[in-house]
Amino acid sequence: MQEIRLWSGDAPLAKGSEAGDIPTITPYVVETSKPGPAILVCPGGGYAHLAAHEGEPVALWLNQLGISAFVLSYRLTPYRFPVPLIDGQRAMRWIRHRARELGVDPERVGVIGFSAGGHLAAMLSNPPQKGTSVPSDLDAVDSQDARPNLSILAYAVTIIEGPKAHGTARNLFGDGAGQDSDIWRQCSIPDLVSHANPPTFVWHTAEDTTVPVHHALKYAEELAKHEIPFALHVFQRGRHGLGLDPENQGAQAWTELVATWLGSYGFTQA
Repeated sequence: MQEIRLWSGDAPLAKGSEAGDIPTITPYVVETSKPGPAILVCPGGGYAHLAAHEGEPVALWLNQLGISAFVLSYRLTPYRFPVPLIDGQRAMRWIRHRARELGVDPERVGVIGFSAGGHLAAMLSNPPQKGTSVPSDLDAVDSQDARPNLSILAYAVTIIEGPKAHGTARNLFGDGAGQDSDIWRQCSIPDLVSHANPPTFVWHTAEDTTVPVHHALKYAEELAKHEIPFALHVFQRGRHGLGLDPENQGAQAWTELVATWLGSYGFTQA
């Protein structure tokens, strides 16, 4: 599959012109007779790398459900907040801008994210109100809505308690900038939930020691408080970073549960 640059020129806040400075999107398009659903895929990796098993394999699984998928390659450390969010918002807007030629229904564009990619997916669903301005001229892509129509969070980082609390926070803010609570609280997802959130599917495992399950529970609690439709599944067994691992006997049912949930929102093809 061909990677497509999200900006034709340099991306906003680019530090150079190497591969790591260029955010891209890779389409996995399902050909249909009428516009169909699409999902942006955000792999995890602690904002330090991109986990390959949470990218293309997930896109191909979504294709089996009749859903076009778009794998996002967002900028990582030494890039800091808000750069990954800027890349994610641009990707959502790019999909909607190109919807007609891609055979996508712009009203059925969701997001799925894993671990740190789940944090990015959650920020797209709950955009921070500060620190995300883009110092560049707007173009036709930027006129599109960046908020997904639904969101799927897999063992996602949602709580940012400070730069020393989790490697994801250190990579997102650096050792110094994250000390400013007004900055990192802008990325602590439960604090951002509002009545504008899209329907959300959250799953996690109780055995996850890398991103503890309270990240999922706290986020679900806030969704409930704001009366946002959501599904929450906590599996007893399973390591962090499972992806589609078919050998895991604890959480392997998550794909079937997500498929059923997506169907209830018209996101799977008959």
